[in-house]
Amino acid sequence: MTEIEDERSPLLNSETRSEDTLVETLQESRSRWRSIRVMYITMFLSSLGFSIVISSIWPFLQKVDKTADTSFLGWVIATYSLGQMVASPLFGAWSNYRPRKEPLIVSIFINVAANVLYGYVHTFPSHNKYYMLLSRAFIGFGAGNVAVVRSYVAGATSLQERTTAMANISASQALGFILGPALQAALTSIGQTGVSWHLIDLELNMYTAPAFLGAFLGVANIVLIVALFREHCVVNLDRMKSINGNIQGSSEVLENSYDGIDLIAVVSFNILFFFILFVFAIFETIATPLTMDMYAWTAKQAVLYNGILLVGVGVESIVAFMITKLLSKRFKDHLLLLGGFVIIFLGFFVLLPWGNQYPPIQWTDIKNTSNYNSTELKYESFLTQPSLYLSEERVGCPVQQVWCQHIPSIHLVQYILSAVLIGVGYPVCNVMTYTLYSKILGPKPQGIYMGWLTASGSGARTLGPVFVSQVYTHYGPRWTFGPICGVVMAAIILMGLIYKRLSRFSIQYQRLQ
Repeated sequence: MTEIEDERSPLLNSETRSEDTLVETLQESRSRWRSIRVMYITMFLSSLGFSIVISSIWPFLQKVDKTADTSFLGWVIATYSLGQMVASPLFGAWSNYRPRKEPLIVSIFINVAANVLYGYVHTFPSHNKYYMLLSRAFIGFGAGNVAVVRSYVAGATSLQERTTAMANISASQALGFILGPALQAALTSIGQTGVSWHLIDLELNMYTAPAFLGAFLGVANIVLIVALFREHCVVNLDRMKSINGNIQGSSEVLENSYDGIDLIAVVSFNILFFFILFVFAIFETIATPLTMDMYAWTAKQAVLYNGILLVGVGVESIVAFMITKLLSKRFKDHLLLLGGFVIIFLGFFVLLPWGNQYPPIQWTDIKNTSNYNSTELKYESFLTQPSLYLSEERVGCPVQQVWCQHIPSIHLVQYILSAVLIGVGYPVCNVMTYTLYSKILGPKPQGIYMGWLTASGSGARTLGPVFVSQVYTHYGPRWTFGPICGVVMAAIILMGLIYKRLSRFSIQYQRLQ
């Protein structure tokens, strides 16, 4: 037997063991769980690499290229997910036929190189915004290893262990989202200028330091995978035994429950996952521009305050993951998924603007210190040469966004309440989608299918930022968050349509246990 075959051989092999014998040794169990924990760390570092710069992309983009606007910001954020969408099925298929170390190491190396490029986008003489776009695309391409991570964990755990393991994977991802904004907020102390090393054109400031830190952590992740990661497979496809014991009538269960994949359920869950990631991508994309417009925050304030808020949301998500694991023992998985969608709907509903208070406009000071005719002339001049009138950083809602003058502002308490609700609903939907999806696929290599699920989420992360950057800039928050409520409602309706199918699957799964 070759080394690859030995690594991929299932721990449960009824041909060489008695049916009443536990086939996993203590050494194998330790190695298996050590490898699973390496995947937890890999998922954590992958999400950290995304979130560590998310709140500072907009001010950094404005700094390196003055021609960039909020519409281009949407493309910069979307290209991350576009790269992940392309890479996920490729890495997933690769992991089905080759050792998983290969796609894992290659993807992380791409991520490291792209982070270094992000830290050097300021050095190019022109078109800097396109180099930032390119760097984010390759960072996303490297993040396509998420499909490999989840498929490995699904194959290396029994059915009884899988909900907990998938929850831990999602909790690791959430922890990355926590520490990313926290590190970004801490690095604001370096300042926008920071320190320079002209010999290698290095500028270490509040915008580039997170990228270089992400590159360093990527190198550490490669070392960890090489040193500790080993392939393990729990389920014997011929007899379908779990490591916790034998299943009575396993051949019959295999024939009746998993003799074919439920394609309707698979497609439905890809659509649902698209909806989940679509609405969450919109929220994380719009956070910095929205708060700068509504509350007249400076770029540094927006990065710091949103970083603190996202840390709080991340902590809340960790708690939600832990509670979800407990609730999954008392309630059916699809009921928890439905409840998560309802909470997300409420989160976006409270973001709808109301009242008679309007956002502060960037030219308010001009209007208040001049007579009407003078203001009119200065306003026209301001549209063409704003730098003549504003020597300091401009704050407030840009006058070019005409909706600022007639759509009410979103109160700070609305924004915080929305973040709290989304911070509960998103993790519940995330972990329940992955858990149900892995159970629906059954005891077979899941790399390709997990790749498609990740690709559907990446497609959502691609379209979400583009949608919100275009609609928010031209039409404001009312036409941004109103349709999002409709999207979440569509997900709830789809859940209702496949509810009986999921109920039947739950009965089959209980028989399997």
